Amino acid sequence: MRDPDISVVICVYTEDRWEDVLAAVSSVRAQSYPALETLLVVDHNPALLDRLAGEYKEAGDVRVLANAGPRGLSAGRNTGIAASRGAVIAFLDDDAVAERDWLRRFAEGYADPRVMAVGGRTEPVWASGRRPDWFPEEFDWVVGCTYRGLPPGRVRVRNVLGGNASFRRTAFDAAGGFATGIGRDGDRRPLGCEETELCIRLTRARPDAVLLIDDRAVIHHRVPEVRERFAYFRARAYAEGLSKALVARSVGAGKGLESERRYTTRVLPAGVARGLRDALLGRPGGAGRAAAIVAGVLTAAGGYVMGGARARRGGTAFRVVEVTQTAGGAGHAGTAATGEAQDG
Repeated sequence: MRDPDISVVICVYTEDRWEDVLAAVSSVRAQSYPALETLLVVDHNPALLDRLAGEYKEAGDVRVLANAGPRGLSAGRNTGIAASRGAVIAFLDDDAVAERDWLRRFAEGYADPRVMAVGGRTEPVWASGRRPDWFPEEFDWVVGCTYRGLPPGRVRVRNVLGGNASFRRTAFDAAGGFATGIGRDGDRRPLGCEETELCIRLTRARPDAVLLIDDRAVIHHRVPEVRERFAYFRARAYAEGLSKALVARSVGAGKGLESERRYTTRVLPAGVARGLRDALLGRPGGAGRAAAIVAGVLTAAGGYVMGGARARRGGTAFRVVEVTQTAGGAGHAGTAATGEAQDG
């Protein structure tokens, strides 16, 4: 099987991350396995769209386009998928940089024709220069990074993590695109789980599909100071609970919470025990990490209960779209399913 052409999609929304966006694009252009193209999808920000179009007007390998759907990360990704030309579409956060072999590791995973998605490892880059003493590695997903508890190496998983992930184009043909109504929308509540819902939907549409994480496909993700604070930690944990409730109502609690059960019954208790042990040994932050894990679990559980109650009262408004590519990579994302998610 020939090596796949890979399009890279970077969704952007604010000029506050201008230098980060330029660094992200530069890291893609420096790959040992060259990308076919980089698509910058701008989320309803005309000034940023114009500025980026001017920055890359002479670049044949970078295209700048506007989000063709509703505001938010999912619609931006769908716009990039539809406009891309690669057999594989990779996604990189706008405030992250990829290591030189990032795309090479993705490409290696697709040597097996059953593989429909490959994700990688995301390392935090703390604005303060170091991890806060109280911040547990088990909760690095709060800042969009790989967390303690994921298995090492190249392993099969239920879902990849959206800021460092790739999919075969045929995955979107089988399952549709990212669901709108789930996930990030600019600076609103920090929801997530759109990639979880997509991956579960994909494996239902293609039961033979294999999804992998390869921890050699590394990116480095900037964590601003505001996200190093406990207030953000708590808000993100609550939002994750809300998001998980939405996913569970869409795909059923069995699949929607399959990985979370192991995480909460094995990974987190071990993290609490480590924190308490460190506290007894006089190591900095041990008690804080143990307390943060407990607080994070309780806050996420509260969000899950609230999200479930809201869904039962008013239904769950989200859309799964069909992403269509046309000749030359110009495509569109049209609504394929709309309305309430059903209990599984």
